[in-house]
Amino acid sequence: MDKKEKTSPDFKREHPVEKTRLHPRNQHRERYDFKLLLAKCADLKPLVVTNKYGDDTVDFSNPEAVRVLNKALLMQYYNVSKWDIPKGYLCPPVPGRADYIHNAADLLAQKNFGKVPVGSDIICLDIGVGASCIYPIIGVREYGWSFIGSDIDKKSLASAQKIIDANTHLQDKVKLHLQPNEGDILKNIIQQGESIDIVICNPPFHASAEEAATGSIRKIKNLTQNKNATMELNFGGQSHELWCEGGEEAFVKELIIESKQYRDVCFWFTTLISKQSNLKRAIQALEKAGVQESRTIAMGQGHKASRILTWTYLNPNTQKEWAQNRWSQAKI
Repeated sequence: MDKKEKTSPDFKREHPVEKTRLHPRNQHRERYDFKLLLAKCADLKPLVVTNKYGDDTVDFSNPEAVRVLNKALLMQYYNVSKWDIPKGYLCPPVPGRADYIHNAADLLAQKNFGKVPVGSDIICLDIGVGASCIYPIIGVREYGWSFIGSDIDKKSLASAQKIIDANTHLQDKVKLHLQPNEGDILKNIIQQGESIDIVICNPPFHASAEEAATGSIRKIKNLTQNKNATMELNFGGQSHELWCEGGEEAFVKELIIESKQYRDVCFWFTTLISKQSNLKRAIQALEKAGVQESRTIAMGQGHKASRILTWTYLNPNTQKEWAQNRWSQAKI
């Protein structure tokens, strides 16, 4: 097919049947079904546009369109009502967040004879739960897990609590904790006597506000093909969501250091690593910490590649005891 045919009004682009880079259990492997989403969420209707290929879509450079699309996806696939986030807060991509949860489930299954442990006795700690409460929403719906969500921002926790209060299936499954010290990650959150099956974390990506702004502008330019794009079209995100001193590398290093203090009360520690260049140093930090086992799980959405770094301090015998005592009756 030549260029002229591709740009004709009658040309309809063919799409892959599935987004094969997403996890096999991810509900978003197929293209968004806007007919289905519009039937569930009428607010989406004025934001749906037809692109040059004749496909229904939304303007992904428009924060409002992305927010309402997320709302529709969460209503349709995760049984969530009255979901919203404060203006200017981070609006996470649902498919990518779902992939993290499904990979976390597989990680547990690998130590449980291939069966994913499900139900409210499985405890997941979400570091930086955010205003969207996205990981608990997905984890509760897909696997029935219980969640502890931590954050340093009171407004984020208030937003997450509002979502929980509006959805009865979340109320007994998700509890939130304020991290009172910005320099701590696990301290003050994991309480004495608690056992955590898995920790998940999406660390701040950037090392400064300026770096975060530059990254947002770059993303906008890529989406809009507008070289003059400015921060007037931003994607949201408060400072604590987008950056911290030292960026992702420093945050993950601190998480690894702190994890040693909770080596016996948590089976798996995990974190996203967005920058490939940070992975080697993080693995070196794990070796220094003396972990029993670590692995890296590759993830991808569209053209974006990411990975989950995982580690445990439990030796093989303790791992078996943990699985037998907490997961033996659980299955997907």
